[in-house]
Amino acid sequence: MRSSHTDPLAWGRYLAVAGAYAACYELTRNISFSHWMLPAGLRLACLLLVPRRYWAALAVGETLPIAEMAALHASSFGVLWACMAALPPILVCMPAMAWLRSRYAVVRPDGEVNMGYILTATLICAVITTAANALVLSTVNMADGSPTPAITLPLMLAWVLGCYLGALTLTPLILAVRERIALLPRRTVTWSAIRHSPLLRDAVLFAVPCLALLLLVANGAGEDDGLLTWVRVGMAVPVIALTLRHGWHGAAVGGMLASVAQASTSFHLQDPAMIRSQAVLAFVATTALIFGVRVAHRVAAARLAAHPGVPAPAPAPAPSPRR
Repeated sequence: MRSSHTDPLAWGRYLAVAGAYAACYELTRNISFSHWMLPAGLRLACLLLVPRRYWAALAVGETLPIAEMAALHASSFGVLWACMAALPPILVCMPAMAWLRSRYAVVRPDGEVNMGYILTATLICAVITTAANALVLSTVNMADGSPTPAITLPLMLAWVLGCYLGALTLTPLILAVRERIALLPRRTVTWSAIRHSPLLRDAVLFAVPCLALLLLVANGAGEDDGLLTWVRVGMAVPVIALTLRHGWHGAAVGGMLASVAQASTSFHLQDPAMIRSQAVLAFVATTALIFGVRVAHRVAAARLAAHPGVPAPAPAPAPSPRR
């Protein structure tokens, strides 16, 4: 914040970051539910990539939509709950992420993505957010005198899964897109680069049709819970296929598509069958991301061996250490 006294545009940058984050947060929150929380992915991606000097702006941006929601429901759940609910979850995640960022980087010095760090941060933030949500829920005071919602272990596990899978849906995809843009000439996305992308081609011609077919089967399953469960689990197949073809970038794209498709089959909140299927997808996506780093390394080595005269692409730059 020291630079804000000398740079007349500093406060404008902070306001722009806060406004952009608030808009994205509101968008992801409106298409989420208790066990599929996309804001967790947006939050984690920003904490991984945004310089720490803008973290205060991120906190302000997250507070705006949350405080509005808390104020609207204060009469139903109590003033204490509204005050607690208005505190953004990103605040409680910041200390852990600051500690992790001081010791690790998204990209290793050799140019390889540090997937262990990313997945560890994903799980830590999911647990911290769940604990904060449980604390807020404990302050509920129902205006109509009805019993307050119980904080149970299944509920907390569903929250952890929701934050974890929501983060896996967005964060790896954002990191993959960032890395691919960094490897483009002049870091400029062109129509030619999009049209000739093998990953995009496989996603559009294979993953999307497969998931669309499974969605049609799911819509026609009716009350057949067994068939619906198998369809949901089958949505993990494109994740594996794209990983084997394109490494962790394929896992990121396939995981996002499969997660969205699976969430589209949710007809009831806290559906145990849905939560079990999401747990399977989270396990597959996690394994695919870890294994995909090795696949990407082998694919790059094979291309270098096939074209020895062509220099290997430069590794994507690590986030700036400046705060």
